[in-house]
Amino acid sequence: MKNLKYYLAAIFAFATWGTFSLVLRPLHAYASLDILFYRVFSCAIIMTLVTILFRRLKLKDNLKYFKDLDKKNKQKIIGLNILSSILLTANWFSFIYVMNHVSVRATSVAYLVCPIITTILAFFILREKLTRLQWLSVFLSGVGCVLLSYSNLLDMLYSSIIGSTYACYLITQSVNSKFDKFLILNFHMILAALILLPFFPTYSGPVPTDFKFYLYVEIIAVMYTIVPLLLNLYAMSGIASSKVGMILNINPIIAFILAGAVYHEALQEMQIVAYSIIFLAVVVFNAKEIFRLQKEAAV
Repeated sequence: MKNLKYYLAAIFAFATWGTFSLVLRPLHAYASLDILFYRVFSCAIIMTLVTILFRRLKLKDNLKYFKDLDKKNKQKIIGLNILSSILLTANWFSFIYVMNHVSVRATSVAYLVCPIITTILAFFILREKLTRLQWLSVFLSGVGCVLLSYSNLLDMLYSSIIGSTYACYLITQSVNSKFDKFLILNFHMILAALILLPFFPTYSGPVPTDFKFYLYVEIIAVMYTIVPLLLNLYAMSGIASSKVGMILNINPIIAFILAGAVYHEALQEMQIVAYSIIFLAVVVFNAKEIFRLQKEAAV
C-alpha cells in the first residue's frame, strides 16, 4: 500500500475544494477581483512568514540545488514556474467570478473538464502511458461533459476556461519534483501577488470593513488554498499526473451535490445522468489500483 498516502492526499485535497462554495458564496456581495487580491496577498504573506521562521534550512538546500543546475535547466525551471503562477492566478479569478456570478454548477463542470485535459496533456507531453481501460474512462468522461454542454453551452465555455488553466498548471508541476513542495508553492504565491499588485490600486474596491470578509478570506487562504495545493503537489510526487487528474473528479461531484442540496440550483435528469457517467469513469480509470489496494488490505 505504498501509494495509498498519495491517493489519500489527492482525495482530501479535491474533496476539500468540492466544498469551496460554503466559504465563497457568503462573499458574493464583494467583487471577484477583491476576493482574489486579498486571497493571494494573504497566502503569500502567510507562506513567506512560515518559510522565514521554520524552513530556512530547506530554503538554503533548495537554493544550492538550483545554483548547481546548468543554465538551460535554470531557465526552464524559472520559465515554467512563472507560467505556473500566471495559470494559477487565471484559474482562481475565473473560478471566483463564475462561482459568485454565474453558478456553482458551472464551476463543478469545470473540474469535470479538467481531468480529461490533464490526462490527454500528460499522455502527449509527459509521455504517461494509459491502458485501454483508462482510455475508456477518458471517453466516458468526455461523453458526460458533452451531455452537460447540451443543457447550457455558456456554462460549458466558462467551465472549459477554468478547467484548462488548472490542467495546464498540474502539467507544469512535473518539472518541480526535486524541489520542496512548500517552497515551490510559496514561490508561486509570491509571483501571483507580484502579478496582481500593479492592478490593486486601480481595480480594487473600497477597503472592506466587515470582519466576516477577512475571516472567510483567511479560511480560504489556508484551508482552501495552501493546504489543498500542498497535498496536490505531494500526491503528484507519488502517482502519475493522469491519475491525480482523474481523482480531481471528486471535487465537482461534491460541488454538484451542494449546488442542488444547499443552493437549490435546478438539476435536470440529463445532468444527473452525466455526473453518474463521470463518476463511473473515475472508478474505471483507477480500477486496477483500487483492486490492488483492496487485495493488499485483505492480506
